[in-house]
Amino acid sequence: MQAIGGFPVDLVLFAMIAAFLVLRLRSILGKRTGFEGSPVAAPKAGAAAPVIDGRAEPAAPPVRPLPGPTSSAGQALAAMQAADRRFDPEKFIAGAEAAFRVIVAAYAAGDRVRLRPLLGDATYAAFDQGIAARDAAGDTQHTEIRDIVSADIREAHLDGKQASITVHFVSRQINYVTAADGSTVGGTDAITEIEDLWTFARVLGSSDVSWHLVDAKVA
Repeated sequence: MQAIGGFPVDLVLFAMIAAFLVLRLRSILGKRTGFEGSPVAAPKAGAAAPVIDGRAEPAAPPVRPLPGPTSSAGQALAAMQAADRRFDPEKFIAGAEAAFRVIVAAYAAGDRVRLRPLLGDATYAAFDQGIAARDAAGDTQHTEIRDIVSADIREAHLDGKQASITVHFVSRQINYVTAADGSTVGGTDAITEIEDLWTFARVLGSSDVSWHLVDAKVA
């Protein structure tokens, strides 16, 4: 399968189509003011930043700054390019953003088939346990990424051929959980700004050019 920045082409196209549909819906529905819905429950501790204004304005393209060439991350990226000519930092960050959209949506939907090829073994096991626990409790995750404000590379490391890159995502999401009876047990249906630190890894020069998510945490 062809890849863009080490991420599957169909994944990148899926994310682009999803972003286009969001913008089209906003243009059709018009502008709203205030919060999108009302807060239904306080977010879990450490799960999200304070709720922000939820006006439905056209989303600006995400900010994707690259580390300076003299920084440790910039030097690591240059070493990756030297080790593997297929690696392009700009294409990587675009692919990472697409992967972020797909992984967040797939986890909320409990779609293990879509998650498996995008995650490292340990990360997949953790996501699988989370989905299983949610299913056992009869809970349903409701998640919608309204837009990604920024996606920037915070860290990059190259140990031999093993490369890892940590991306800081700032996104605006609607994110809450309902129980089997429809009551809200966590999160809020208001738009909330969330910061995440995701680390992707792959072996440079190998036949597998895919980056896999190996660590995900709230910033």
